[in-house]
Amino acid sequence: MTKRTNWIVPTFYIFFLMLPIYWLINMSFKTTNEILGAFTLWPQEFTFDNYIKIFTDPTWYTGYLNSLTYVGLNTVISVSVALPAAYAFSRYRFLGDKHLFFWLLTNRMAPPAVFALPFFQLYSAFNLFDTHIAVALAHCLFNIPLAVWILEGFMSGVPKELDETAYIDGYSFSRFFVKIFIPTIAAGIGVAAFFCFMFSWVELLLAKTLTSVAAKPIAAVMTRTASTSGYELGLLAAAGTLTIVPGAFVIYFVRNYIAKGFAMGRV
Repeated sequence: MTKRTNWIVPTFYIFFLMLPIYWLINMSFKTTNEILGAFTLWPQEFTFDNYIKIFTDPTWYTGYLNSLTYVGLNTVISVSVALPAAYAFSRYRFLGDKHLFFWLLTNRMAPPAVFALPFFQLYSAFNLFDTHIAVALAHCLFNIPLAVWILEGFMSGVPKELDETAYIDGYSFSRFFVKIFIPTIAAGIGVAAFFCFMFSWVELLLAKTLTSVAAKPIAAVMTRTASTSGYELGLLAAAGTLTIVPGAFVIYFVRNYIAKGFAMGRV
């Protein structure tokens, strides 16, 4: 009985988690009329029209490109800025260091809605409204503190003797940091990049507020998809299915790093 329970419980748990994803994919191959007309476990009239429209309509595929652009920018900026900051917190002690570290984390605690209006006015004044960099920089307010917190934990696990040995061997700080220290904490960088990517990818409020046409993300496109007969449910399901793909790829490549992050107690 115990052995059977060992595989039955995880099987039902995985089934429970995968059911919404299956239902989303199932709906993406249906027409809106079929979705509204009857409850079916699989498409009765299998169609690729929803995916064809997404890949042929500029409004849709540019939304994906816009999202990938500002998410990529944000991930690179957040991790690049967080690396030296996390190194300082992990290696040096200075007046108010713990208070500053806590203050960084408080920025992550605030909801994005608090900063929507200030960001809108600021970027409008500097002609950055409806640009990819505007959304990327706005997300940095939340992602940099998170990346600093994660990376500081990984860096603190690296013995300080490594730094001292490198200096004795004649390494400059920049050469030591790039060639020795960064490869040592590659797992931490992978974990930080993953969380920065995922937050920026799923965040909707700031992305909608700070864009209009040129940099409109896919999430904003999905919320505005309606016709005279209502929302095109099959099209929305296809778009939702495609939004899972980038996150799935990122999770696949950093899955081992995430496991190590849990083991080190920083995730």
